[in-house]
Amino acid sequence: MPDLLVATRKGLVRVEEGDRLAGPPAFLGEPVSAVLADARDGALYAALRLGHCGVKLHRSADGGATWEEVRAPAFPKAADPVDAPAVDMVWTLEAGGHDEPGRIWAGTLPAALFVSDDRGESWRLVEPLWERPERKGWMGGGYDQPGLHTILVDPRDSRKLTVAISTGGIWRSTDGGGSWSLGGAGLRQDHVPPELTFDPGFQDPHRLAACAAAPDVVWCQHHNGIFRSTDAAASFTEIEGVEPAVFGFAVAAHPVDPETAWFVPAIRDERRVPVDSRLVVTRTRDGGRSFESLGRGLPERDCFDLVYRHALDVDASGEHLAMGSTTGHLWLSRDGGTSWRLAAGHLAPIAAVRFLPSRA
Repeated sequence: MPDLLVATRKGLVRVEEGDRLAGPPAFLGEPVSAVLADARDGALYAALRLGHCGVKLHRSADGGATWEEVRAPAFPKAADPVDAPAVDMVWTLEAGGHDEPGRIWAGTLPAALFVSDDRGESWRLVEPLWERPERKGWMGGGYDQPGLHTILVDPRDSRKLTVAISTGGIWRSTDGGGSWSLGGAGLRQDHVPPELTFDPGFQDPHRLAACAAAPDVVWCQHHNGIFRSTDAAASFTEIEGVEPAVFGFAVAAHPVDPETAWFVPAIRDERRVPVDSRLVVTRTRDGGRSFESLGRGLPERDCFDLVYRHALDVDASGEHLAMGSTTGHLWLSRDGGTSWRLAAGHLAPIAAVRFLPSRA
């Protein structure tokens, strides 16, 4: 199994081959909100959410043995600093395309997209998205402010970007962020006036995941359920009747097989715990026509674990999965999610897990 980075509320943990925790965590005691393992040059990135001390970003060039602080995304200085926005959290980090050396994307809370072209040494706000008039209608989901939590870079064309905002819908660009249009037709949002139920701008996508080999296939774990797109997130079809529930936050897409994806269900928004206190992962291998409920090796009773948006990951083979929970449990699977093994049970709440690219 490839090495794994685990971002927790009290540091960044590394899990090495053999499923063992490697040494003391980096940034011990500090909340790590996002991590990135850049397959292009091997660099690692870790974002810290330090409250009144602000947001920090660190980069490692030696596999995490040492770290150096680099500039964190920040809004341009405003004429009136009282009303100026401030980055509260880096929610996600993604590498640019293979033809864009040094380019890194960051999604933040409040909902904004930033880009760096020098490996995090400097950042600029993607103003065409920030300045969309629809932004005035974006709302907070789990946080008081809306947040941008998903960035998809099309491996066929690095200029094609898709981002998801809770709550502000799915936005698509075909020119590297120079202009944006709403996607997400067919998504359905409750808790809004009826006339806005299918309005793409009022949707709350919890997480998007695309098949790397067939990136037009995009899976969405939405606040209201599970949806699938076959046109690069322009439109979606709702998948109903998935047991034990369709509510959740995390989704992982198989990197090769566009018919396969994994989800981690909870009861519903008001009860963010597993159904019947039993943790399971649901898997489809036929494009959502049917689902399996997989629980071998997971808690069968008295379980209150919730899996956040970025705390489920699959490696490049599609066989190895990792899942971390709000109660600090880390599970690993070597057989595509059919069975799981507890790798660590006493970590801090886990925000994200990321497999490192396999060694050559």
